Amino acid sequence: MVTVRRPRAIALVAAAVFAASFSIAMARPKPAPVEEVAPPPPPPPAAAAGLPYPMLADAAAYQAWLGKVSSTSPDFKSGAEVAQSLKAGAAYEPKALVRGAIAYAAVAALADQTFVSQLRAAGSTPEYRHQMAGYILYNPVYVFQFKDSDAAAGLARQALGVAGLQLYAAGRTIKLAAYAVQHQAWSKEEVAGRAARLAAVEAAAENPIPPADDQIPALQRAASGVAPLHITAAPSEPPYTPLVAHALQLAAIAALGEATDQSYNNLTSIMTDDDSTACLHMAKLNLHQCLAVAKPNYEDIFCLGQHAMSDTGACLAKNAGMDVPAEPSHVVATPATPATTVKAAKKTKHAHR
Repeated sequence: MVTVRRPRAIALVAAAVFAASFSIAMARPKPAPVEEVAPPPPPPPAAAAGLPYPMLADAAAYQAWLGKVSSTSPDFKSGAEVAQSLKAGAAYEPKALVRGAIAYAAVAALADQTFVSQLRAAGSTPEYRHQMAGYILYNPVYVFQFKDSDAAAGLARQALGVAGLQLYAAGRTIKLAAYAVQHQAWSKEEVAGRAARLAAVEAAAENPIPPADDQIPALQRAASGVAPLHITAAPSEPPYTPLVAHALQLAAIAALGEATDQSYNNLTSIMTDDDSTACLHMAKLNLHQCLAVAKPNYEDIFCLGQHAMSDTGACLAKNAGMDVPAEPSHVVATPATPATTVKAAKKTKHAHR
């Protein structure tokens, strides 16, 4: 009988212990619930790649001017046609042309999406992007560490150099027309209003390039990567000419989304190139000197082809790092280009810089 009661007694004791423990547990205060803390929001994404509107306007004006002048027809029929082509070819201020060239080359460089994506990946926060833009602005070498920077530079160089060579070649065609046209009587007539014509050409050297607002939307799409320019080129290794380096700087800042209307004033420091500007000033001086002594219409054709077109194209090509073809030896100077013309231009070079 004893063996039967012992388990029962143990069970009663266990129940009592459990009841006491449960009462104690229920009497304890409940711990405060753990509040779930939401993770911090991700940093805001970079703005889309692109250029400030004034730079797009410069690039559009440059592109339109270059296309118009490069397509000048050598089939002149009158002195009025020559005067009109001369006015168009002379219608640029050197610094404005350089600004447009750099902006246009930057748009071309932005077609390399690996270059763009590498920069955007490195600029993961607004603070990083702002710092990177500052480094790039003051030291173009910083850009070279990013993958495909050489490919982007190749596109910029191609955009500048090939267009320059095309203008140079078109100028040579116009210059040869100055000889071929001399069998037409009107070409030997004296230029109408010579003094006024020269004054108008000199004034054009002080004015911006004629605007081409209709071409801005296409360049805007190209800069953002929606519809890149149809330019292909092999990668270009450093060192780069200042013209190409500045275009690459601008493209890198644009890729970060830091080339905005608000930052325009800071970016103007890389929209210049002393070498290109000096070369273009010399082309202008030679044009003015050529027109000062030109009398018949065919000499104005020569001045247009040689100085307004070929000299300008050579400046763009050389400062992009490309070689310009040598002048054919069979071409001789016309009465519009005496040796004193070049000497006078050299003497006044620094006065116009």
